[in-house]
Amino acid sequence: MGLRLENGLPIVSFSYTYQEKTIELRNVLFDTGCASTIFDTDLLANIGLYLDLINGTAKRMYGVGGASELCYEQLVENLQIGTIILPSFKLQLGMTRDPYGFDGILGIDFMTAVGLKVDFKNMNVEIA
Repeated sequence: MGLRLENGLPIVSFSYTYQEKTIELRNVLFDTGCASTIFDTDLLANIGLYLDLINGTAKRMYGVGGASELCYEQLVENLQIGTIILPSFKLQLGMTRDPYGFDGILGIDFMTAVGLKVDFKNMNVEIA
């Protein structure tokens, strides 16, 4: 997974696959300070991943300065990000594109679950 800096922020791009449908996410914030991974609800709806209002949970996403956005946390089965496949992963869906300009935010929960290794010198992210 390639890493690039845009306006001083680490950004990654990858394909996101759910139930054999794939979307390219080109503007995902790689945020080691974010506890949870969140993707834009409207983008993932394009490949059939919708809010699970029965089994999911409404959450508040807080950022620097204390402002919050409502998002929805739910368990997603057979999630594939690039070449990484997770049989089950708790993911958040919410508005990330309009207010923040990102397709999503890759949080520390995902990074530790798959054991990502970050090389800022060579601007690369790989599985350790």
